[in-house]
Amino acid sequence: MSRGRHRRPRHLFNARKVSRLSVALAAGGAVAAPIAAAGTAQAAPASAPAAANVKTVKAGAKAEQTAAAESYTVASGDTLFKIANAHDVKGGWQTVYEANKETVGGNPDLIHPGQELTLEAASAQKGGEAQQSSTETSGESADQATYPDNLDGWIREALAIMEQEGIPGSYDGIHRNIIRESGGDPSAINNWDINAQNGTPSIGLLQVIKPTFDAYHVEGTAYDQYDPVANIVAACNYAADRYGSIDNVNGPY
Repeated sequence: MSRGRHRRPRHLFNARKVSRLSVALAAGGAVAAPIAAAGTAQAAPASAPAAANVKTVKAGAKAEQTAAAESYTVASGDTLFKIANAHDVKGGWQTVYEANKETVGGNPDLIHPGQELTLEAASAQKGGEAQQSSTETSGESADQATYPDNLDGWIREALAIMEQEGIPGSYDGIHRNIIRESGGDPSAINNWDINAQNGTPSIGLLQVIKPTFDAYHVEGTAYDQYDPVANIVAACNYAADRYGSIDNVNGPY
């Protein structure tokens, strides 16, 4: 995997059950003074306009806060994965991408500082519902589907779990890295590099060291570095946090 460059950032997906993004706009309104009978009308109290102004200012401030919550300006180092995680977007980075395809373009892994992305609740909900509909149509889930006990089956099962957890990655990206790291052998272990010398050898299909596996293990998969599916999902979880996606990894990571 890496030449001793792993870090232990925050654990992203062990409890990564992203919640629905909701935006509420509350606005206060001034209450008009009742109209008196003809010939007996009285002036409204002097304090009434001031109260109305205060309410208007508060409503305006809330509207500005709401507008800010509905959009996000891309900063250097951002990925759709990180943005979705930071804002608890249901459906993960795919939802953010679907709502911003015109801005982002054809490559979800390529976003630029200064781009304005929408995080509007309706878009997030639409993306979540579309993903749910797709899963229901297929009639399968990661728990219900049956996969062959071979490299193809391990990758496809891992991808199903990754889709549920909002972890980016493609079949080709995972397969390419597995072949380079282990040749497709889930029992592969590196006993000679700097990680091995430090007592944490790289293990499994994607050559994950123990600290990285512990930090990025996804709940519901086996807690075993040698388990092919757990190894793939944890490695892709790590790669998403470090590089945006396992698809962006083309060498030791």
